[in-house]
Amino acid sequence: MTHTHVAGSIHADATAAGPQWLNRPTDVNELDPALWSASVERVDGGEVSVAGLGVKEIAEEVGTPAYVVDEADFRARAAAFREAFAGWQVYYAGKSFLTRSVARWIREEDLYLDVCSGGELTVALAGGMDPARIGLHGNNKSVDELALALSKGVGRIIVDSLDEIDRIEQLCAANGWRARVMVRVTTGVEAHTHEYIATAHEDQKFGFSITNGQAMVAMVRCHYSEHMDLLGIHSHIGSQIFDTHGFEVAARRTMKLLAQFAAATGTELPELDLGGGFGIAYTHADTPATPDALATSLREIVEHEARGYNIAIPQISIEPGRAISGPTTMALYTVGTVKVVDIDGGQNRVYVSVDGGMSDNIRPALYAAEYSAAVVSRASRAEPVLCRVVGKHCEGGDILVRDVFLPADIAPGDLLAVPASGAYSRAMASNYNMLTKPPVVAVRDGELTTLLRRESLEDLMSLDVGN
Repeated sequence: MTHTHVAGSIHADATAAGPQWLNRPTDVNELDPALWSASVERVDGGEVSVAGLGVKEIAEEVGTPAYVVDEADFRARAAAFREAFAGWQVYYAGKSFLTRSVARWIREEDLYLDVCSGGELTVALAGGMDPARIGLHGNNKSVDELALALSKGVGRIIVDSLDEIDRIEQLCAANGWRARVMVRVTTGVEAHTHEYIATAHEDQKFGFSITNGQAMVAMVRCHYSEHMDLLGIHSHIGSQIFDTHGFEVAARRTMKLLAQFAAATGTELPELDLGGGFGIAYTHADTPATPDALATSLREIVEHEARGYNIAIPQISIEPGRAISGPTTMALYTVGTVKVVDIDGGQNRVYVSVDGGMSDNIRPALYAAEYSAAVVSRASRAEPVLCRVVGKHCEGGDILVRDVFLPADIAPGDLLAVPASGAYSRAMASNYNMLTKPPVVAVRDGELTTLLRRESLEDLMSLDVGN
């Protein structure tokens, strides 16, 4: 039984045994290919390389911490979704990670792009994305953000409130624009994920409820607006989801809504977006589905529901973000201190402190996300020891990897990497404790390219305009 601890849940029932799913490795140097990008391997001496470039050289050139992206792997994962879902529209969810170069990769791999703010839209356009292949999300889009999207001719705006519909109509009337919109609906699906990343239950900020009729009201309002073209319905049930059962319920309820709308208005809407949220492997306990398996299952679901409601299959779109960007990137750190701490029951825990922390990956502190880690600058013959990888911030909850087996001879100066760091790490990074945000570098065929340079203290001070 777990009891509340005055210092927080991370200290309750302290034990050095680790979670049930975590097994003691027979080889502490082994890299699980399910967790790392396709080109990662150990080479002579046990150093890890990415796309032919060793991590020591990367660290020497750009320092640590740093995010290291396998560009070819990113492109391959984008292409895998495009090919598996041929005939559907695949929108890369830019919120997971977006730069101008990433927008260019998405454009070159023939995907669409979903953005959630004026900033993301600006980056997408700077990266050469065709505005017609961009969708704009957000539960509280400002007038300026909507004006930017409408003036650039984005392909669709996913409306999220009646207030937003008013703003769009006023902007269109004043400027002679016409808006292509989809209505974000909540389907009441309880996705099996953390509360903070489940987005289709009723009690949350996104969308219009199907259950209480708000969704139909919004759809009718947009359909009869003289300034809007209503394309269809948008649904998103959450993130880090490993099966399609929730999508089946969401598809049934959204297809029923499309049928009801057609019966009420005489118009069959042409599009349905089922959202994204497809999970990835952060630890060996995670078993994500492949794009092919997802596509097969989702196609069967949509076709079955269309037959059941006797309506044509609409143009379907999905929005993978994490499933493309997440596995492509490792976060690279330098170990600063190793400390053995006595805990309850006569046991101890090994704390490995690195030169980053919750400012470059907030997810473990925010919703207890699990990660893995490995020493990547060398191989080791030492026995595995259960460790906790922590950052340098002034917070007890500054934990990057709660439980992981690392070699017992881990020491200051070792390079340590956390795989599956491409989604929501740099995208959610902060300057807490005035730390500067790490750079993002891409490696392809042994060549390193900087996507985002490391912030400097001068960058931080340039924002401080006080005396």
